Amino acid sequence: MEPLRAVLFDVVFTIAGSGKLGLVLSVQGAGLLTTLLIGGALADRYERRRMMVVSDVWRFAAVGALAGLDASGHLGLTSLVVLAGIMGLGDGLFYPAVGGIIPLVVDAGHLPSANSLMGVARWGGFVVGPSLAGFLYHGAGSAWVFGIDAVSFLLSAALMLLVQPRAVEPAPSAGTVNEIREGARYVARIPWLWVTISLFAVILMLQLAPQQVLLPKLVKEHFDRGVGAFGLLSAMVGVGTVCGTLLFGHLQPRRRRGVISYWLWFVNSLAIAGMALAPWFALACILALVRGACIGFGIAVWETMLQELVPSNLLGRVISLDFFGSWGLMPIGLAIWAGLAGLAPPGPMIAAGALFSAGMIAVVLTRPWLRAVD
Repeated sequence: MEPLRAVLFDVVFTIAGSGKLGLVLSVQGAGLLTTLLIGGALADRYERRRMMVVSDVWRFAAVGALAGLDASGHLGLTSLVVLAGIMGLGDGLFYPAVGGIIPLVVDAGHLPSANSLMGVARWGGFVVGPSLAGFLYHGAGSAWVFGIDAVSFLLSAALMLLVQPRAVEPAPSAGTVNEIREGARYVARIPWLWVTISLFAVILMLQLAPQQVLLPKLVKEHFDRGVGAFGLLSAMVGVGTVCGTLLFGHLQPRRRRGVISYWLWFVNSLAIAGMALAPWFALACILALVRGACIGFGIAVWETMLQELVPSNLLGRVISLDFFGSWGLMPIGLAIWAGLAGLAPPGPMIAAGALFSAGMIAVVLTRPWLRAVD
């Protein structure tokens, strides 16, 4: 869904404006959070490949319905909100499983390389997807874009059926709620886990939520450009992320990984602020490239740390708690920024959230326990 988000943004923006865009994204985020912790528990109890296939088929149905309604001319705000929620429910089943399956298909020593390749595939979609979506959107219409996106989920499910992961011996089932609590107790004992998850709950609300709500408005009003420019900004983030992921695969840092990841997120925050306030669109694109590189390297470092340092039989739940905690305030943030969208120019609002986030990250960089994490 991410590579085609530019078209969804433009459709929602056209139907109801930037305020309602926040509503659609809030509902999708709420759907994700509804199934995320359950998905983590299930991913530690059942075959993770099966969880991914179920999620892909689920999302195929949701996006396919979106394409059908759009093609028939019956796509409205209500249907967008409902289908966004359904897509979010499928996302919550997918993310814990995909994060936990990588250590089951590669040897431990190859995890950094595997995460680098996964990152190139994932973030490469940000390069190709927005450009392709923009081309199809102007040439054939949004229904075709949504239709192709729906088919991509079926292709993903078919490919996953070919994967043969190693089996994980689950502990005797204690019930889903108790299994989620067990994962939460594990996270609460480790500062680099619970502090980072808690911190990013606030950071994403202050930094990512305003971008998702206000970036289309920034492109239209501040830079006087349309969906193509929005797609280009997304593509530049994608190019930078691929470069950052490849650099991680080349360097494969093994020491001070906690500090490295936080410095990357600090630079990313500054780049967001600069992008939002840039006087020229070209400068905004360069800063989008920089923040993409920080994201790619930083996420690869974090994912490798989780896969190497968290026990395999807890990994699905820890990943789900990571997503749940980090994204837990996003629906609230999206709703808040949607309400604020008309009160001030989008650039200063995006920059303010990013700079406040940079300050919080700088505080954590002073903590001794972070420097001890390898």
